[in-house]
Amino acid sequence: MADKKQNRRNNRNNQDDDFNPKFRKIRKKVCTLCNDKNFELDYKNVDQLRKFINEKGKILPRRATGACAKHQREITTVVKRARHIAIIPYTQD
Repeated sequence: MADKKQNRRNNRNNQDDDFNPKFRKIRKKVCTLCNDKNFELDYKNVDQLRKFINEKGKILPRRATGACAKHQREITTVVKRARHIAIIPYTQD
């Protein structure tokens, strides 16, 4: 039993000292809508909305779009408006 613990300690010491999987530096995504002040969401602009929906027609989450909470709510509203007036389909088969 003690040998197994010793082996684990040795394995940890042999690895790179800077690498710690618990505290990885993850680069924070910057909201594209906050960065570009001229960028406005519009339910009529389908090419713009395609960036925020996947191939099945689902709205992408914040972690995928990189949008802040405020703009993600706006994206959701705009996509739903476009779906309602049939500019974007609800689902794509």
